[in-house]
Amino acid sequence: MASRGKLLIVVLHLSVMTVLSHTTCPKGFHLQKQQCVDYDECEFDEDYEANPCGENAECINTEGSFYCHCADGAVLSAGTCKDVNECVENGDICGPNAKCYNTIPYYSCICDDGFITNTGAETFRQGDNVTCRDIDECQTSNLCGQNAACVNTLGSFYCACNPGFRLRSGNTNFSENGEQCEDICIIDMTICGNGTCHHEASGHYCACHAGFTNYGNKEARCTELSCNAFKNDKSPDEKLPGTEDVMRLMESRCLELTESESPAELDGEALLERLLSMIDELLSSGALTDNRKVSTFLDLVETAMRMIGPLIKLPKIKKSSVHSELELQIRRGAVLPKGPVTLASRHAQLNISLETAAGEASFYPGFATVSLLSYKNLEGSTDGFFSGMEKNKSFEINSKVVTAVVSNRDTSHLNEPVILTLYHLKQSNEHNHTCVYWDSTEGGGTWSARGCSVMESNADYTVCSCNHLSSFAVLMALHEIEDRFDLQLITWVGLSLSLLCLFICILTFSLVRSIQSPRTTIHLHLCISLFIANLVFLAGISRTENRLGCAVVAGLLHYFYLAAFCWMCLEGVQLFRMVVLVFNTNFKTIPMLAVGYGVPAVIVAVSAIVNAKGYGTKRHCWLNLEDAFIWSFFGPVCVIIIINIFFFLITVWKLAQKFSSLNPDLTNLRKIKAFTITAVAQLCVLGTMWIFGCFQFDEGTSAMTYLFTLLNSLQGVLLFIMHCLLSKQVREEYGSFLSSFCAPQKKKYSEFTSSQASKAQTSKSTQNTGESHI
Repeated sequence: MASRGKLLIVVLHLSVMTVLSHTTCPKGFHLQKQQCVDYDECEFDEDYEANPCGENAECINTEGSFYCHCADGAVLSAGTCKDVNECVENGDICGPNAKCYNTIPYYSCICDDGFITNTGAETFRQGDNVTCRDIDECQTSNLCGQNAACVNTLGSFYCACNPGFRLRSGNTNFSENGEQCEDICIIDMTICGNGTCHHEASGHYCACHAGFTNYGNKEARCTELSCNAFKNDKSPDEKLPGTEDVMRLMESRCLELTESESPAELDGEALLERLLSMIDELLSSGALTDNRKVSTFLDLVETAMRMIGPLIKLPKIKKSSVHSELELQIRRGAVLPKGPVTLASRHAQLNISLETAAGEASFYPGFATVSLLSYKNLEGSTDGFFSGMEKNKSFEINSKVVTAVVSNRDTSHLNEPVILTLYHLKQSNEHNHTCVYWDSTEGGGTWSARGCSVMESNADYTVCSCNHLSSFAVLMALHEIEDRFDLQLITWVGLSLSLLCLFICILTFSLVRSIQSPRTTIHLHLCISLFIANLVFLAGISRTENRLGCAVVAGLLHYFYLAAFCWMCLEGVQLFRMVVLVFNTNFKTIPMLAVGYGVPAVIVAVSAIVNAKGYGTKRHCWLNLEDAFIWSFFGPVCVIIIINIFFFLITVWKLAQKFSSLNPDLTNLRKIKAFTITAVAQLCVLGTMWIFGCFQFDEGTSAMTYLFTLLNSLQGVLLFIMHCLLSKQVREEYGSFLSSFCAPQKKKYSEFTSSQASKAQTSKSTQNTGESHI
């Protein structure tokens, strides 16, 4: 018992000592040999199931503790280290020609197929100074077999057949074994068309049969080229005079192309110049007098353009001569060209696809040509041949005649229509235009609408859609305009009489001193403005053939008609002052000239600066009715007319009061007669009749048109009657002038001077009273 008691005491003592030893070491330390030693938490033992820092992290021990550090390729997120996908974060981390593969941790770079590292390593990372270089597969072995050449590319290669050889599949190259290049002449018996295929070191060539040609391109397909169109064996009704030399030249060049297996290189530009020169000579000589000659001419041009087109070296050429305008485009290549192409001239525009121009791929000759040729005065020779059109209708050509030619031989019915825009010779807002082509097979030649339709039409142009190619134009259906000759006759006769009367008025107001006053000055300049305006109207209103000259005529008409209206306005103001206000003062000459001629000059100058193209149209040398440009004339005219109507109404009212009190014994009929004459004369002087037709430069047959034409063409006559014949003082001067021719005796100078002074005094007295001459 005593020994057991001692043992228990020892155990208790050791336990107390153990407890005391543990409690005396701080956290992170443990007692070892009676000393507190650091505990390494990063050493895993049975007390820890895993790394205390978790995955993708590194544990670093410290004195009494530890801390965690994320490994390379990982970042701290939400208290844990997560792997970083370097391939996503930095797409160029591996450099060119290599792919990035993410690993945990880090990443790996591997070269693309066809590339190898410069060090021979399979994988690498950025900073290893490793790049991927191309593998030249063509240096390793004969990958392409016979009759083909290996072509190295970046990361790969392909095999191209040698000249004169081709794949049966039709592909241009291959990269897999199994295919073999074979002789073109063997695998494609139709490659030359109407010719014989031969093989040589540089490839294959086609020897064309007689009547066929490949235009000197020995590898191209042989196509038919007929030289009969150039033979001078036509009937007298079809022969074109003066074209023998050009016809022989074209025939000889055509035979060179079709009779030789290896034709000499021809100068297409020189042949084109000769053709355009022949066209100018024919159109200027007036030799195309009937439809048969026109058909021969157009067929000749089409055949020549089809022969010359492939001989042109440049891809695009534009030429303009006196009577024609041409644009030609050519696309060469072994592959059928595709896509739209547009050709244009001042008179037309052609939209066509290159597939349509080239024809079917199986007959593709190695080139595609498109040409658009417009004639500047052929419409006159082809006008009137409308037997192919709808009966019981009248037509006239309203566009230039154009010819469209392509290399495709089969253009009688196209799968895809061509779009042709033709600009009108005469502006017309009527929707009465028809798209037509020249049909040389019917009745010697006629215009026909078969296969063509109108897509769009306005006053300036018509857009046509046609399923064949030929020579085209736009016809305008004519509608009878009743009494048009009557209107022209009234205008010419009325303006001629007005010019004569205005000339007499100008002489009267400028030479007769006894009647000269500020008011007669207004009369004088009104007559001068109207005289010049009417003279320019008669001489140039229809001279539209010269665009610049027509614009000048329109500008002169604009200016002098506005000047006439300004003087009419001054006339109305002066009349108002005399009849209503009874002022004794008169306008001064310089301010009147500034208003009468300065205001129109400013309006015309501003109008010309803003829209110079508004002067002159295709039908008349007048202001363009489009884009509201006519308001540069009509606007001021309306303002003046409104002012003068106000003056006219007040003047007539005052004159009516004067006539009612002029003579109580005067019969009512005579009063009405005198009043009517006075009112109409004032209406003419003030220009208010222009309200009936400020836009009568277009067709019109209404009663307003006749009234406007009659009153305005005779305005000069009415001015002469009112200011000269109805003026007693002017009549006396006319009588004195006429009597000097009838009586040989002349008045003495003193008597003549006394008479003139007396008349001048009377005139001034009359003017100062403010009374009208009437």
